Amino acid sequence: MPNIWDSVLLLPKLARLASRVPKNPHHAWENYWAGITRTGKDGEVLWDAAAESERLSYLAPIKEHFDPALPVVDVGCGNGTFTRWLASLFPQVLGVDVSASAVRRAQAEAEAEDIRDVEFAAMDAVADGAGDLLRERLGGSANVFLRGVLHVLKPEEQARLAANLHTLVGEQGRVFLAETNFQGNRFQYVGHLGATRRGIPHPLRRAIEGLPMPGHFGQPELSEVFPSSEWQLLADGPAVIEAVAMKQDSVTEQIPGYFAVLQTN
Repeated sequence: MPNIWDSVLLLPKLARLASRVPKNPHHAWENYWAGITRTGKDGEVLWDAAAESERLSYLAPIKEHFDPALPVVDVGCGNGTFTRWLASLFPQVLGVDVSASAVRRAQAEAEAEDIRDVEFAAMDAVADGAGDLLRERLGGSANVFLRGVLHVLKPEEQARLAANLHTLVGEQGRVFLAETNFQGNRFQYVGHLGATRRGIPHPLRRAIEGLPMPGHFGQPELSEVFPSSEWQLLADGPAVIEAVAMKQDSVTEQIPGYFAVLQTN
């Protein structure tokens, strides 16, 4: 983690980069994905390490709680890394993302891997009525996979997304979520990911200058966004969110995280 002098020297650099983020989050995500040229473990997308270890850590709770007869919706799918993995486990998988450029890349990457039993759609899952639209498209309830979405949303956006997921999962579906839950301040977080006063790794720099500022999401935040009056918590615990390597001695950057599985009351 950076010391106090690293923080002092990082402050103006971080402020300068963050000032470039578009005010409209939809524009921010579209501009970000439109500029990406390389994904995967050696790519430019901070959170797209495509690490098998992270996928395997999610496998048991997903298999235990997801009804395999229901479709699965990967909300905030990005370039579809986890959507393609889910397609190896379930017969019907739909990836949705607010960025059309992300969806086009996800479709292209699925075609390149000859994965045919998967669909993608550009959709804002936070928008009013999105849950109804997804239910109509899928013909009823669905399971939901949600990785690294809630921690970049404002509280009111988190609430709207939760309401849409409540509609989408209905009585039969379940929500699996995994979120970053780093407890330090912003300087400690970027330091954890490899930023120093000498420089900021390219994938991290792209995220800072292009995307809304992230927070963290753990059990206290879950209780606020998914209240017990509307949701039942089936399982939860610590998780590890793996990001692309940004330090010379790392295979991936491991970010403390949190997972939960929920159903509606």
